[in-house]
Amino acid sequence: MKALDTNIIIRFLVNDDRKQGEAVKTLFIKAERRGESFFISNTVLLETIYVLDSVYEYDRQEILNALELMSMMKILVFENPVVVHDLIRSGRKSTVELEDLLVGLIAREHGCETTITFDKKAAASKLFEMLR
Repeated sequence: MKALDTNIIIRFLVNDDRKQGEAVKTLFIKAERRGESFFISNTVLLETIYVLDSVYEYDRQEILNALELMSMMKILVFENPVVVHDLIRSGRKSTVELEDLLVGLIAREHGCETTITFDKKAAASKLFEMLR
């Protein structure tokens, strides 16, 4: 298995560079034919959310739709598939920033009862506890 960097995922989702977008599409088609898959780390997932939001100005639903699309692709293997599923589900209900939700969900997946933060918006989620 090989891992994917954030820029590969961005080219696939945004296709703002046609040459690179086609290269990614070809890579994915070949992998599917060969029964291969690609690893997506939590870090790459976090960067993807950040780039879609801050650089490409995707709104929350567009980002969640992109993550949902990726989660259905058999060639993509997430570091924490349960976290990705929970992020999509929670992200549609919550107003907490997706990056923060991801941080909190990863911590919960690793057995943490909460994530301590100074972020008031994040602290609105049960995943976080405000340090005062």
